[in-house]
Amino acid sequence: MDNAAMNNAAMNNAAQGTTARPATAARIYDYCLGGIHNFPADQEVARKLIAQFPFIPTVARANRAFLGRAVRHLADAGLRQLLDIGSGIPTEGNVHEIAQAIAPDSHVVYVDIDPVAVAESLEILNGNKRATAIRADLRSPQTILDHPGVRRLLAFDQPIVLLIASVLHFVPDDTQAYDAVAQLVAALAPGSHLVVSHAATESFPISEERAKAADLYQQQTATPGVSRTRSQTQQFLAGLDLLDPGVVWTNQWRPDPDEPVESADEPHHSGEWAGVGRKM
Repeated sequence: MDNAAMNNAAMNNAAQGTTARPATAARIYDYCLGGIHNFPADQEVARKLIAQFPFIPTVARANRAFLGRAVRHLADAGLRQLLDIGSGIPTEGNVHEIAQAIAPDSHVVYVDIDPVAVAESLEILNGNKRATAIRADLRSPQTILDHPGVRRLLAFDQPIVLLIASVLHFVPDDTQAYDAVAQLVAALAPGSHLVVSHAATESFPISEERAKAADLYQQQTATPGVSRTRSQTQQFLAGLDLLDPGVVWTNQWRPDPDEPVESADEPHHSGEWAGVGRKM
């Protein structure tokens, strides 16, 4: 089945019962970035969260900017294969656009649990023989590694960039989260890189409002989440050679001197820890 046919099937499945579909992380994120691929349930939850934490759109933009800088840096360094898990709804500055602008022979595989995200990705990628999107769950890493779409485009005996940006906080169980990343990294060749960003506990003060926001998210979405500390985020990169400047706020990871940085004076408002590690 080609990309167009897969897209039509996925969109048909996603369209069934749209009004009753619960909110998801991918579509809430899309709404916060100003996207159009979201449903009323997503918009309602996003507005309630933003009312309690007005800097949430800043968090989304800062993460997206970090992802772009990391991809550009690694593409400039010669990495030509990228596996983006939890890729979400396509938006401006997609991974394949950035990587293939630098090196047209770059191969990119997007992975997401949301059928709408996968369908939209396949529509954008129609005709792009070096990129695809599959539906799979981070919590089942072997399913991702064995997927025919992944194996068709990525050679695991060569370095791969594993992108897990702003998604691990949707795996609340620590053991499950750390094990999933460890299994994925173990499958990569030396010279591969892991790119991680994660919701920061330190960015959200302990308060009744924070508890209410967590309850809202858990009750009204299909993807409840949890924040983790800087040290907990560093554990995902354990055993890897950390690139400078280590694990920092997303807007502090190699900022572009030619671009303005949101919340530069209050970096915790970027809301997430970020780091990149190289497998030796």
